[in-house]
Amino acid sequence: MLFVLSLILILMCLLYVHTSSKKPHNFPPGPFWYPFTGCIKELGEISRKLGGQHKAFNFMSKQYESNIIGLKLGNRKVVVVLSYPLVKQILCSEDYDGRPNDFFLRLRSMGQKIGITSADGELWLIQRTFVMKHMRQLGFGKETIERMVHEELEELLLTFEYSNKTAVQVGPILSMSVLSILWRLVAGSRLPKDDTRLQDMFKLLKIRQSAFDMAGGRLNMFPWLRFIAPEKTGYNLILRLNEQMRSFFQEIIDKHHEEWNPGRDDDVIHAFISHMKEGNDVHPSFTNDQLLMICIDIFIAGSHTVTYTLEFAFLMIILHPAIQKKIQTEIDNVFEEDHVITYSDRMKVPYVEAVIMEVKRFCHVTPITGPRRTLRDTVLDNYFIPKDTTVLISNYSVHMDKNIWGDPEVFRPERFLDENGKLVTSEKLIPFGLGRRRCPGESLARSYIFLIFVGVLRKYIITNAPNRPKPTGTPIPGITLIPEEYKVMLINRIQKKA
Repeated sequence: MLFVLSLILILMCLLYVHTSSKKPHNFPPGPFWYPFTGCIKELGEISRKLGGQHKAFNFMSKQYESNIIGLKLGNRKVVVVLSYPLVKQILCSEDYDGRPNDFFLRLRSMGQKIGITSADGELWLIQRTFVMKHMRQLGFGKETIERMVHEELEELLLTFEYSNKTAVQVGPILSMSVLSILWRLVAGSRLPKDDTRLQDMFKLLKIRQSAFDMAGGRLNMFPWLRFIAPEKTGYNLILRLNEQMRSFFQEIIDKHHEEWNPGRDDDVIHAFISHMKEGNDVHPSFTNDQLLMICIDIFIAGSHTVTYTLEFAFLMIILHPAIQKKIQTEIDNVFEEDHVITYSDRMKVPYVEAVIMEVKRFCHVTPITGPRRTLRDTVLDNYFIPKDTTVLISNYSVHMDKNIWGDPEVFRPERFLDENGKLVTSEKLIPFGLGRRRCPGESLARSYIFLIFVGVLRKYIITNAPNRPKPTGTPIPGITLIPEEYKVMLINRIQKKA
């Protein structure tokens, strides 16, 4: 009897080994699938060697001569798409609108697949529509946002002025500014300078990003590791951070509940609470947990990408001083000293806008986007993609495609200008995505980046801080690409002219 049971167990193990390493018929090409781990080892080795998963995927695309790569990471089937036509097809097709129902996304969303970023289906559609509607009412793309950005710009310029000719690290200052605007939209108030809540949130978000970078790998592929090595895998850290984030935002939400009165919608939280209390016809997804996760999603999505894009922009003009000079010459020639620059003025300074577009292309803050989940069996580039396959989108490969850009490895803003110096846009520049899941904060991000970039360069010449090594321009890899730490000197242009 024991022999029979042992034999059955061995056969079951052999069957599992066989099935776990067998690819579906006509699945996209890629590395060999080892039992239990799939392609994890090979992907990790290439990523470490080249400096990030985005480069590893690009390498595999050339290795297998395919713009779509098929992988298995742990027990998950994963497809990576690397060319613009395929990326556009993914982003614009409802077949790929899902989010993976995996451990990582649930952990990110406090154990539930809620919010906006991690949600899909009816929940995602209803909640995204609601948030977008009220963001527009609160000023997205209107004068309200520009007024808020100009107020933050004044604070930034004052901070730089108080630096008193000392070296300044711009990243943390920009982060506080971005978080301040998001706070005003979500919570409806502007925090005093001496209020430490935004600083506390910035620290939490920064630690959380590093933790989730760690969790998105081993812990997502092998969730059972949390029982064996909860500290080493980052699981306990994430639980602690989740609880801190929950406590942070729940305090704000509770205060809004106390101050609420019928019909109040002067910020996102009050608008959500008003909708919750409308009556029996309210969709069941309008809960306090959902509101909490929406707040967290807005702050996470908005703070990192906008801050890092601006950090990269200032880094690029330090590394390319001739570009900085051309920007300032154009600003001086177009705008009078007392002119209040608006976002609509961007078309008057095409070179400035071309520089910003080139930063988004060249620095690719989010090199890999997604993850998406196939909602049904489908075919992509003549390959079979089974239902519930995780799909990753390589913005990096699109933005570094020689067939599109010619010399993508060169930082050259002129690629977005015609022979007459007029701006030339390209549908292949996709920092905010495409389709129904296009970034909901795109208009705020565009306005903020343009107005802050122009406002700072209008007043200051920015150079690398003395006695510090020149930055390399090489980003730090992770879920997002982070600029290397650098410090600058800010030289007042008006005082210099005087």
